[in-house]
Amino acid sequence: MNLPRVNLDEPRYDQSTYLNRAKHFLIVTNPLNVFATEEQLDRAARIVKDYRAGKPVPDVTSVDELWAAKYLYDSAFHPDTGEKMLLVGRMSAQVPMNMTITGCMMTFYKSTPAVIFWQWINQSFNALVNYTNRSGKSPISQEQLLTSYCMATGGALVTALSLNRMVRNAPPLVGRLVPLAAVAAANCINIPLMRMQELQNGVTLIDDDGKELGQSVRAAKEGIAAVTFSRILMAMPGMVLTPVLMNSLDKRGLLKRIPWANSPIQILFCGFCLTFATPLCCALFSQKASISVDSLEGDLREKIRKDRPELKVVYYNKGL
Repeated sequence: MNLPRVNLDEPRYDQSTYLNRAKHFLIVTNPLNVFATEEQLDRAARIVKDYRAGKPVPDVTSVDELWAAKYLYDSAFHPDTGEKMLLVGRMSAQVPMNMTITGCMMTFYKSTPAVIFWQWINQSFNALVNYTNRSGKSPISQEQLLTSYCMATGGALVTALSLNRMVRNAPPLVGRLVPLAAVAAANCINIPLMRMQELQNGVTLIDDDGKELGQSVRAAKEGIAAVTFSRILMAMPGMVLTPVLMNSLDKRGLLKRIPWANSPIQILFCGFCLTFATPLCCALFSQKASISVDSLEGDLREKIRKDRPELKVVYYNKGL
């Protein structure tokens, strides 16, 4: 069957609207993609590469099957480098990993050793996610990786332990919200540090046809700020609504009657919240972000104006 030509370099749904971006990320972050086998991922990659190269793809019989292969490919391969990403760093792993870590952080938030352990686990996971989903082909040194990891973990621990001490005599609901503050503080440290190469050297700018135009630090700053903001919002529903739920159950005496249900309830409810919060917050900003030529650094702005005077807006991958 001869398939019609579609542009696989762009998402299936027009990314200029929030609703279409949400549809896109609901598919990309689908937790079921975690269970795709290496054979299935390699098949999806082969289909996408062959189709892009104009080669026949006889095992694909419809456009829907083609897009299914493309989205499976996107869920596991980096959009810039084409490398297969670490399993736990893929966006499809966000819900199962985060629901477990977040649920445990909120279950064991009172004990100092437990706070230290779960914040360490959370920042180890975040470091992997941030490294895996960094923008472009930006290299990152081992020293930079270690610095980011240590500072984010330290920031989260200082925030969590300090706030725990401050709210020791506060109502239980206030104490249950401490992990959210720690996660927000850590994200503000971890993401910029993990992507320091972009802040130093810039991200690659492209035109509508994908032609590279130069490197922009200003675009990198905007992209990293957008990712940090969306990551904090992504954590909020589960880390705010779950404490409210658990506080209500605690007042009703349910947790005293079946104390073993404390952690499972929090983990499952976090999973429910994250299933929707992850794609909806990823969709707040287009992954192929745009920036006005007038907003770029002086030298780069003048270069683009000289070489491509018709360009008013350029694009870059902001990461996730």
